[in-house]
Amino acid sequence: MDLDAIIHADDIRKLATLSRAADGAGFHTLWVSETSHDSLIQASVVIQHTERSVVGTGITVAFARSPTALAYAAWDLQALSGGRFVLGLGSQVKGHIERRFGMKWESPIAKMKETIEAIRAVWSCWQYGEPLRYEGKFYRISLMTPFFDPGPIERPEIPIYLAGVNKAMVKLAGLLCQGLMVHPFHSLKYLKEVVLPSLKKGLESAGRSREDVDVTVPAFAAVGKDREEIERAKEQLRSQIAFYASTRTYRGVLEASGLGDLSESLHELSLKGKWREMQNLVTDEVFTEFALEGEPDEVAREIKRRYDGMADSVMLYSPYDPSAKWWEEFITCFAGY
Repeated sequence: MDLDAIIHADDIRKLATLSRAADGAGFHTLWVSETSHDSLIQASVVIQHTERSVVGTGITVAFARSPTALAYAAWDLQALSGGRFVLGLGSQVKGHIERRFGMKWESPIAKMKETIEAIRAVWSCWQYGEPLRYEGKFYRISLMTPFFDPGPIERPEIPIYLAGVNKAMVKLAGLLCQGLMVHPFHSLKYLKEVVLPSLKKGLESAGRSREDVDVTVPAFAAVGKDREEIERAKEQLRSQIAFYASTRTYRGVLEASGLGDLSESLHELSLKGKWREMQNLVTDEVFTEFALEGEPDEVAREIKRRYDGMADSVMLYSPYDPSAKWWEEFITCFAGY
């Protein structure tokens, strides 16, 4: 299992320093998210300040952009990195696509399939001079004149990873992609009984094997050097778990653990903006189902035990912060187990 890291800075101007530190720490892949900053711009910064680590977007919101726009950005980032880039795509949820991005929400599985196919059609046009002819229900792309063609690059095989929670999106990752990004809001039970079997179905449909796809797992973990530090981290994670659990799209994750009713309770509170009350519903029992806690060596050992044989790479769902002294111990312990 490889150890990856999330790189995030509230002030994007600090991203360069963080990137250099993370690259030097020995992480396999550095992932940038799309929350308060554009993922593709962040990836560009990280690439320019690293030498060894793979750099991936985890995730880029696919439905906020056209396939051709995604193709251009990924092509440039792959060339800029010397072949170290991973395009990680996700659908987001209906409310954000419609009300945050002002885009149309429609048939997410079918549209994601076309997005990936169309991106690859554009890449093939640039790399091999193939006529651009993509005809789908959602996208029809057929124009690429020499002036707008960036031409071939040395390493055109850009991996596409897909974020998946529910069965159909996970199956699509197995059908078309080089990687699956598991959502951090998962239980071990959901991973074993829903995610991995769905991935297998997709692989089988495409005549592929498990070795053809990388499974990347972000893990909720409250890590600290003492009990006080761990408890502070737990409080932050309770809020994060409550947020995800209140989203109806993720109800199946709770149902797998017999907690379906909690989804409705949290959703109702979220509509009223009662964020503190939501956090209080994430009891110790619920927390333990979806997160780990402990000192660095304990968490490193438990992550290795928990995900052995299921994940190809793991990361803590906490941005890498070299000023937090427990990170160095965690990295060392993880390598030793």
